[in-house]
Amino acid sequence: MREFRNLVGGALVEAADGRTLDSVNPATGETWARVPRGGREDAERAVAAARAAAPKWAGMPALGRAHFLRKVADVFASNAQELAEIETRDNGRILRDTLKRDLPGMTFLWQIAAGQTLDAVKGDSVVLGPDTWGFTRREPYGVVLGIIPWNSPISTFSAKAAYALAAGNTVIIKPAEQASASVLRLGELLADVLPPGVLNIVSGLGEEVGDALVRHRGVNKISLTGSTETGQIITRASADALKPLTFELGGKSPNIVFADADLDAAALGVTVNSIYTGNAGQVCVAGSRILIQRPIWDEMLERIKSAAGGLVLGEPLDMATTMGPIVSRPQFERVVSYLKTEADLVFGGRYGSEVVPALPGGYWVEPTLYTTTDNTLRICQEEVFGPVAVAIPFDTDDEALAISNDSTYGLAAGLWTRDLGRVQRFVRDLDSGTVWVNTFRQMPPGLPFGGVKDSGYGHDAVLAYTREKAAIIQT
Repeated sequence: MREFRNLVGGALVEAADGRTLDSVNPATGETWARVPRGGREDAERAVAAARAAAPKWAGMPALGRAHFLRKVADVFASNAQELAEIETRDNGRILRDTLKRDLPGMTFLWQIAAGQTLDAVKGDSVVLGPDTWGFTRREPYGVVLGIIPWNSPISTFSAKAAYALAAGNTVIIKPAEQASASVLRLGELLADVLPPGVLNIVSGLGEEVGDALVRHRGVNKISLTGSTETGQIITRASADALKPLTFELGGKSPNIVFADADLDAAALGVTVNSIYTGNAGQVCVAGSRILIQRPIWDEMLERIKSAAGGLVLGEPLDMATTMGPIVSRPQFERVVSYLKTEADLVFGGRYGSEVVPALPGGYWVEPTLYTTTDNTLRICQEEVFGPVAVAIPFDTDDEALAISNDSTYGLAAGLWTRDLGRVQRFVRDLDSGTVWVNTFRQMPPGLPFGGVKDSGYGHDAVLAYTREKAAIIQT
């Protein structure tokens, strides 16, 4: 049984009242670790530590902050195996993804953030008259609260903390109670790398320590990656202090396949690279609505079935496994509820111990595909957050756009076609923060990532963690 602690003011500490939460391995259903269950006192201590460290960190030359961020990148690189194994054990994300994709990507992201520290202090100037000129300067907000989800803790921790620190803010991270261990282990590794109080990590329940942090007037900005419902709760809770918010929320992403597409690439793009593998569809951008042009409808369904049939479900720590379990019992039950639908089953639909008999206590749902012509069904409109997709036929470009945009969400979309004119139109007209063309789920640090409608607003980047001040000088 592993025990993890919070990072507050440079010290590794238990919750103020000593309470803990169990971390359950979703592949087995067994408790493997305990994490602190923080509360209001823990929130107060974290905010006090972050505020005490803020003036010195903000006043440090940009190249000084860059030096620290490069040291963090080195920690990621030298501890990748351990961090990947902890995250896989904690949330079921397969090791081949955490080790081969997430950790190298986050090492690179911290290096990128280190290189952007100077961007955070650049301003503009303008001549207003013969003896008057104005200029702008960018300043950090102060204390930034990053609230991260359970599906990719290391990645979302990095996206928030790296850029916020680069901009000169101090940071408090609240990990999800379902999967806090990898981020808390990062806190242990970084305790002696960053100055005390610059980075603080406090685990616990959202309605307890999370609520206390969100409402605290010592927190100057909040960045959330999570559900739309959580975003609504935080908006209401933070309204009294009028905190600036960045939200990356849920999605119901369309993945649109036209008859002129490379069908081999599209079949992998709408299954292996989109909805089923890695984190078992528990990805905000998962292409859970597959739109297929009618002339290739039957052929694409067969190709999708074949691609999904090659997936290997099993122990997530095994590098041969290509799809893992659902993160927790409540999420498992939520996903299973969507298997009771009016849509037509193409393949899958099984869940529980019969899916992976060798791991009968795990939260398993096999890759599943339904078809329908009714985009109003619950399975077409609500975010399942599991390995369950629905295929919808269409005839024309206009019909594909109408179906795609008929959603309260607007996080991402995929487009498979060789027609460049169509690409330009769809990139322009899709209600989506990101559009992938003949690829899916590529998220390079150099480009913004965020959504529209119920998928949120803003994005994690260095300038998003600064505010602009204007000055006018008359000589």
